Amino acid sequence: MKHSLLILLCLFITCSSFSQNVDIRLLRSVYSSNQLGADHFMRLVSDSNNGMVVGVPIAVGIAGLIEKDEKLILCAGQIIVADAINLGATLALKYSINRDRPFVTYPDIKNKAYEGSPSFPSGHTSSAFATATMLSLNYPRWYVIAPSYLWAGTVGYSRMYLGVHYPGDVLGGIITGAGSAFLTYKLNKWLKRTHSIHHE
Repeated sequence: MKHSLLILLCLFITCSSFSQNVDIRLLRSVYSSNQLGADHFMRLVSDSNNGMVVGVPIAVGIAGLIEKDEKLILCAGQIIVADAINLGATLALKYSINRDRPFVTYPDIKNKAYEGSPSFPSGHTSSAFATATMLSLNYPRWYVIAPSYLWAGTVGYSRMYLGVHYPGDVLGGIITGAGSAFLTYKLNKWLKRTHSIHHE
């Protein structure tokens, strides 16, 4: 038993070390400590996240009320629920894993944006992908899916570009955000089915 635990511990340390090395190598291929022309644009994209996460469901909800479109109103509600689930999951992961930001661990990485919370997963990325995924599930058309994921993907990229997240953090954010939206979408489908069965 002791030998098995020791082997598992060694494997965990080896895998963690390997993934950390891959993460920092990938980050350094994206990040530059120099002041570049794209810095301002990447900060704008990163900063757009909070406004979009709040603004999209409000805009969709208002459009639904004006058009008297129940699907739009429901979509707005689902985005809010997905964002709430995502926020809870992201914060739980951040403070239970408590990973240091890359600029804390590596002196050559200078953060180009201020961040104080733990690194994994990326909260900006997770909320962007929760919003993009929920929009895409409700309206699976290219003109909804393409701009939604282009924006969400650029938010994720900007977090690495600014030196505040590892690629692994961004990947974790994608999974957390998209997963929260998918869970919300499926839960809503199940509730609708259950409600219709009870009223037959």
